[in-house]
Amino acid sequence: MLLTNENVWLGPVHDEEFEKMSNWYLHESLVRRLDAKPYRFQTVQELKSWWHGTDAYSQRFGIRLKQGNELIGFVELDGILWNHRNAWVSIAIGEKAHWGKGYGREAMEACLRYAFLELNLNRLQLTVFSYNEPAVRLYAALGFTREGVYREFIERNGKKHDMILFGLLRSEWKDQYDDSI
Repeated sequence: MLLTNENVWLGPVHDEEFEKMSNWYLHESLVRRLDAKPYRFQTVQELKSWWHGTDAYSQRFGIRLKQGNELIGFVELDGILWNHRNAWVSIAIGEKAHWGKGYGREAMEACLRYAFLELNLNRLQLTVFSYNEPAVRLYAALGFTREGVYREFIERNGKKHDMILFGLLRSEWKDQYDDSI
């Protein structure tokens, strides 16, 4: 199945779950991995507007545990350029108790399958701050190629950090995951 993996599946976020999602933005460490903008909370209404504001250029999914159906994060394909068949991808595991358990990798694998097999995209790209070492390792393990660096792009706690650009082509993904297609 496209949107499922061993422990997680990608699905909807229900209106009553935006309160939970808003609580994820209380974790400074999570927010500072997601965005270069100054840290700030996200209200339930702001999150609902963003989530329901999907258009022809974006797809968003909640990341849910198969066991218990708990919402633990989200994955997004954004800025889809249909005529060029490429998009940006981003992911967040919001529930800190679920960090480091491989759920992000499983969710990304499902998202990549969906992007390449269902949406027929040819290229996915993302950026990540150099201090987010677990994410850098994850993207490399998923087959993304480091394509460039925005040197000293961000300053956090008085230190400058790079922002790394990664890209993955459908042909590269297919070579790596051909057995599962």
